[in-house]
Amino acid sequence: MADPLPMALRVYRKLSSVMVPLSPALISRRLSLGKEDPARVGERRGLSADLRPDGPLIWIHGASVGEVLAAAALIERLRAQGFRILLTSGTVTSAAIVARRFPADVIHQYVPYDSPRYVARFLDHWRPSLALFIESDLWPNLILSSAARRLPMVLINGRMSQRSFPRWRRVSGTIAALLGRFEACLAQSQLDADRFTALGSRNVAVTGNLKFDVPAPPADGNRLERLMAMTRGRPVVVAASTHPGEEEMLTDAHRALAGFFPNLLTVIVPRHPHRGEAIAQMIADSGLNAGIRSRGELPAAATDIYVADTMGELGLFYRLAPIVFMGGSLVAHGGQNPIEAVKLGASIVHGPHVFNFTDVYHALDAAGGARRADTQEALVKQLGQLLADPGARAAMLAASERVVEQLGGALERTLTALEPYLLQLRLETGAANA
Repeated sequence: MADPLPMALRVYRKLSSVMVPLSPALISRRLSLGKEDPARVGERRGLSADLRPDGPLIWIHGASVGEVLAAAALIERLRAQGFRILLTSGTVTSAAIVARRFPADVIHQYVPYDSPRYVARFLDHWRPSLALFIESDLWPNLILSSAARRLPMVLINGRMSQRSFPRWRRVSGTIAALLGRFEACLAQSQLDADRFTALGSRNVAVTGNLKFDVPAPPADGNRLERLMAMTRGRPVVVAASTHPGEEEMLTDAHRALAGFFPNLLTVIVPRHPHRGEAIAQMIADSGLNAGIRSRGELPAAATDIYVADTMGELGLFYRLAPIVFMGGSLVAHGGQNPIEAVKLGASIVHGPHVFNFTDVYHALDAAGGARRADTQEALVKQLGQLLADPGARAAMLAASERVVEQLGGALERTLTALEPYLLQLRLETGAANA
């Protein structure tokens, strides 16, 4: 007999059931905020117009863009072995990335709202053969209902952040009841492994961070050629995945640096593209000239700061600039993944708040492969030194490439750990076809 659920989970399951009549209001609210796709809201209720393919179906779930992209290389390897993939996520942005960067036979669905009824519909329709949850997006009903159906579940690329760990420890019985349903936990680091073990995970192993093995993002050759023609001869700095509060600091940094580098072009790529117009207005109010990519504008000679408020073009701008500031790090967001920028030849500058990628930045900083700027003044200094010294940029890039190579290999270790489950799926397929 299964262990009784903790009181918190029993209450959660009851509340999530009785709240179902309120879901239309929730969906309407999210639609008005642009957080749902009006053509696909049925998926949030476990409904789908897509058919389940024949044979084993591996379900991979990630919260948003970062998690989905982390699984890209793994998905490619699983497809190469003949497995069909169902990929779920919870954001419109991630769905757009899947449509743009993943093969057509990868089935994307929005993860259902975490109500027992919606989750049951989802599981009844798709009948997954194996579930792989990325990092730590743990929805109680999704996990408990899957476990009740004896669906094998593995947590991959597991990460337990410095902020999340103490919160979960305060409700240790609740998190243990969820993590204990997973057959294995493949953690990014030893620290993550220790935290998952302390919270009740079984069969914990350190496999590394799949994000180190993610291929560099693509770029449209014609668009890149046009941008390079428009910016030829100008020093360029890209600020990638910026968050509110950082654009103002970057605008001030640009003004300070332009006194030494008169033709400087700063490209700001906001993490959330819908903020582009507001960022451009702030830049104009500060007395600088802004160009906005979503309007179809290209950086002209008079453009000081170019706001790249479009989806899926970071690969384009990483290729354009030799220096990249990684956003989400001057404010307490936790930073963004620098690996893709490194793979495309950029020297990395970041702020102090990188707790979402502590191991990555620690290794890069220690090796001289990235530079930290705690203040706006330090940001100006670090960017200015790199703009003035191509030799320093080359040395940083060589160091960062060595770090990325040394920390790679998570994909192979993850596949090795998953092999018993994949073998079982092959055996079941063979028996069904016999």
